[in-house]
Amino acid sequence: MKWLRITTALTGIAACGFMLAQVAPHAREAGAILAAQDDPAVLSELKLDALLRQNDHLVQDNIEAALAAGDADLADSFVALARDRNIALPDDLLGRVNDAVKAESSTSHFAKRFATGLVTGNADDVASLSGTVAGDLFVIGDIRDVVREGKHLAMGEDTDRLVLGLAAAGLAVTAATYVSVGGAAPVRAGLTLVKDARKVGRLGEGLAVWAGRSAREVVDTPALRNAVVSGSVLRPGETVSAIKAAFRAEKAGALVRLGKDVTRVAEKTGTRGAMDTLRIAEGPKDVARAARLAEAQGGKTRAIMKLLGRGALLLIGGAFNLALWLLSAALTLFGLLSSIKATTERLTQAWCDRKRARRLRRARIAAEAALANAAVTA
Repeated sequence: MKWLRITTALTGIAACGFMLAQVAPHAREAGAILAAQDDPAVLSELKLDALLRQNDHLVQDNIEAALAAGDADLADSFVALARDRNIALPDDLLGRVNDAVKAESSTSHFAKRFATGLVTGNADDVASLSGTVAGDLFVIGDIRDVVREGKHLAMGEDTDRLVLGLAAAGLAVTAATYVSVGGAAPVRAGLTLVKDARKVGRLGEGLAVWAGRSAREVVDTPALRNAVVSGSVLRPGETVSAIKAAFRAEKAGALVRLGKDVTRVAEKTGTRGAMDTLRIAEGPKDVARAARLAEAQGGKTRAIMKLLGRGALLLIGGAFNLALWLLSAALTLFGLLSSIKATTERLTQAWCDRKRARRLRRARIAAEAALANAAVTA
């Protein structure tokens, strides 16, 4: 029975040791992710490590998909990610990416996209954004959007109040840009991107709700309705003055911060990177996190967000599973230590019992010898 108890304890050590060896890597990774949940740069690196271990061809496949979709910028972002991770890519694939990037950056392509952005107010790359921002800086784009949506509002038709509010805010910020000699230009560009993302359906639902609520707070709707009823692109001075009077600048702080964060993303990742961010963001905090990620990862950011989605910015839905790994490791470690303790105690008890038995045996032998000597003497 004694040796059975010792064997059982030793078996517990072996079983808990094996389980701990299996659980420890997952627990270590879970602990690192939980510790990095407030740092999007570190969090995205840890998640990328786990994702790329599962598929060696993930980066190459995404480059092929980006080229097929005509998105040279995204393909180039994946090349930057591969270079950073020491992932080998075929030379012909790298050549195709370089050719696509050159074609997208050509003068003729830039001029065409610039004109598209200036005229339509829609942007999906650097060139069209440049045209859109230029139009907004000269108030043409914002007046066009305010008058168009304002007319819908006055006539009781479907109105995109978010575009209307952003355009009104943009007009006020444009005035500040001129006064500060470009100091407010980053905010202006960021608001333009948010407005364009809304137009082309790339604004996340949560962020759209938040931005719509913020836009309503900074705009006096009745005053704006009156302004746009009589407004016209042909009378920009009068229209801008009337619209500015309906703008509550003291309540625009949240939109201004959003515009700055969007511009920070665009400066590091390009216009499409900013659009990707606006598509997955559920609120301004997500955009602020994306700005921190972009400043840390640079050109790799688009590839990271393509692979991880909103999970690149924060811990989503996995906290419970990660905590379970840590709990499992803690319980397994406790079991291992308990088994070691039990084994040590049982071995010690066995050694003490054996020593006591040996001492008793020697005493008995001595007693028997003494009785024998006494019998002989008698």
